[in-house]
Amino acid sequence: MANEGKLIIFSAPSGSGKTTIVKRLLAVFPRFEFSISATSRKPRGTERDGIDYFFLTQEEFARHVEAGDFVEWEEVYGGACYGTLRSEMERIWAKGNVIVFDVDVMGGINLKRIFGENACSIFIMPPSVEELRRRLEGRGTDSAETIDKRVAKAEFELSKAGEFDHIVVNDDLDTAVAETERIIGGFLASQR
Repeated sequence: MANEGKLIIFSAPSGSGKTTIVKRLLAVFPRFEFSISATSRKPRGTERDGIDYFFLTQEEFARHVEAGDFVEWEEVYGGACYGTLRSEMERIWAKGNVIVFDVDVMGGINLKRIFGENACSIFIMPPSVEELRRRLEGRGTDSAETIDKRVAKAEFELSKAGEFDHIVVNDDLDTAVAETERIIGGFLASQR
C-alpha cells in the first residue's frame, strides 16, 4: 500500500492553525484531497458527517478496529477515538490524487512511520503556549476545563515536533502558508 501514492501529513496541537493552513493549501494544489478521519466524538460547532469527519458511535468505531479497517487509530481525549480508514485512502489514490492529512500529533507520527518516504510530515507550531490558549478561548467552542486539557496535551505534543520532517511556526498565517507551499513543492518535485 505504501507505494500506491503520496501523502502530506499535517499535525499540531489544537489551536495552532493547522486546519486553516490545510484549507488554504487545498485551494493552491488542485490534485490534493483531504482525507476525512473517523472519530467517535460528537460533532462540534458546524462540523458535518462525511465532510469534517466520519462521526461514528463508540460501537461502530470498535467494529471498524476489529475488522482491520483503519490504517492507524488511537484514543485521543478520554474516550474519543480518531482513525484513518483504509477505504478513504484508497478512494483518493484511485483518483490519482495526493492525500492530505490533518491529524493529531501521534497520528501524524504513526502515518509517517507507516508510509516513510512516500509521506511528508509537517508540524505546525504555535508561537507560544500562551497564544495557543488565547486561540482556543477565542474559538468559543470548548469549556474552560476542555481548554486546560488541550493546553496540557499541547505541551506534550510540542515535545514531539522533532519527529516530523518539517516544523512551521504559525505566528503569521500568510508566511506559514508560503513556507508550507515551498516545503510541499520540494517534496513533490523530489518524488517524481
